[in-house]
Amino acid sequence: MSAHVTHSTQAPALLVIAHGSRDPRHAATVHALTRRVRALRPGLRVDTAFLDFDTPTVDQAVASLYLSGVRDIVALPLLLTRAFHAKSDIPAVLAGATSHLPDLSIRIADVLGPSPLLLATLERRLWEAGLTPADRATTGVVLASAGSSDPEAIAVIAEIAREWRHTGWCAVRPAFASAVLPRTEDAVRALRAEGVRRIAVAPYVIAPGRLPDRITAGAEAAGADVISAVLGPSPELARLLLHRFDAATVSPARIPALAA
Repeated sequence: MSAHVTHSTQAPALLVIAHGSRDPRHAATVHALTRRVRALRPGLRVDTAFLDFDTPTVDQAVASLYLSGVRDIVALPLLLTRAFHAKSDIPAVLAGATSHLPDLSIRIADVLGPSPLLLATLERRLWEAGLTPADRATTGVVLASAGSSDPEAIAVIAEIAREWRHTGWCAVRPAFASAVLPRTEDAVRALRAEGVRRIAVAPYVIAPGRLPDRITAGAEAAGADVISAVLGPSPELARLLLHRFDAATVSPARIPALAA
């Protein structure tokens, strides 16, 4: 045991913080992703925590890491945009979790998006759903995200859609499953009204759950030709987690623990 503790104190551990969901597919997807991250970097300790619904909680995960000898943690929000959870929720939860743990340093990694690796995953899912790169010029894509009340997050989704359009798609339009408009079905119908021959809906969400189901239902109701799967535990997403981890390890610690 002492060897394990000595090893774990020498290098930062990665704590992936997911949203959590009542839908068991959510946690299963998150765990599949973290398994892939461990496989890519066998020496790295990778733990998972959830903000809601699932366990372990952030408090439990931080305490477990601390008890095993870890004193340096990189907390990585499993989020695609910097909305409320990233700006307020996660820093506050981490500050509370570390307030009574002396000598513990936590750095918060950047959120996952935007990134070319996410676009690569979106396209991987579209090819798996039956499209080919040759279909770009005749296919309009609805980039369907969960939605947010944060204007910065919404602007980022719109910018990703604009950038993705430049890779040759006939059109790329953002849509949102909650908080703001348009909904997925509205974006599909708008593209259809403009005469787009083939319409694909690409869910810009990490794991299955209530909002991704709403995206799929809207796409089906509006008659989308192709509906791809959520991002899930793709190899690109696993690599992106490690990119964010590596960048955070060279940044100054942002949540130094208070002395007990």
